[in-house]
Amino acid sequence: MVEFDHFKMQAGLPSFVMSVSEWIVKTHAIGMYVRSGRYGGTYAHKDIAFEFGSAISPVFKLYLIKEYQRLKEVESNVFKLEWNVRRILSKANYVIQTDAIHQHIIPYSNFSKQTEWIAYAEEADLLNVALFGCTARQWRDANPTLVKENKNIRDFASINQLAVLSNLETHNAELIKENVNKIE
Repeated sequence: MVEFDHFKMQAGLPSFVMSVSEWIVKTHAIGMYVRSGRYGGTYAHKDIAFEFGSAISPVFKLYLIKEYQRLKEVESNVFKLEWNVRRILSKANYVIQTDAIHQHIIPYSNFSKQTEWIAYAEEADLLNVALFGCTARQWRDANPTLVKENKNIRDFASINQLAVLSNLETHNAELIKENVNKIE
């Protein structure tokens, strides 16, 4: 640690000069190395290089910050895009399920035109309970402010839940067509 006392005393002086190779030897630095000769140069871990560049150039530091923010925005948009694709897919598969209900349940049930919605709600809630652990009504009762914003339980599903939901809707439509009992 005696070497650091020398650095401390000399660092502010205009005559103080230290090469990277001297720094590495005297401080036992890791993450940097110097290669002399043809194809030589000074090499550092990217974190060290970024810190060094930021220290000597405010413009470089600004570019680095801006680029980081841009990359985080792109990363965020990709996640939103993937979620939207899954949500659209689950909506499309919901149509497959409702078509199966319309063709295979409604004609053989006691529902009137005014109560047909119950058949659709029962099938949707069957999947909601299996996936989310509650019916749509239970979720709406627990989240009245979100209901005012026209949100529903499926708007808050994760990407994985939406993928499972999409598969469940398609599978449920096939079970309806095969006239499989809900209990089974």
